[in-house]
Amino acid sequence: MKKKILIVDDEPNIIVPLEFLMTQNHYDVQTADTGEKALDLISRWKPDLILLDIMLPGMDGYEVCQKIRQEKEFSQTRIIFLSAMARSIDIAKGMGLAADDYITKPFANDYVVSKIKELLGDTD
Repeated sequence: MKKKILIVDDEPNIIVPLEFLMTQNHYDVQTADTGEKALDLISRWKPDLILLDIMLPGMDGYEVCQKIRQEKEFSQTRIIFLSAMARSIDIAKGMGLAADDYITKPFANDYVVSKIKELLGDTD
């Protein structure tokens, strides 16, 4: 069964190429452009991994991560922050919320794929 990845970002120029990249790597993909939509999808679809932007309209990525980590049901869900917020304080905050990784934008596609495969235990 394909592993499920949720991409949460409000910028189509990030979502579209990431969605294509994940599909090319044989993942089942869904997208959300707000934190609220992401939480709804997470509860219904139960992704294995979430690529999560921080700067979102309404509820930000930090809040989304915090809410996911409060739910025992999602304790095994992997979370990677993908953000333009590259200051060490931003990264520390994200990792402090129990994210599995933090990748700054712009990013190399192959690096993102390798991190996802590592976190999901996928080997070619």
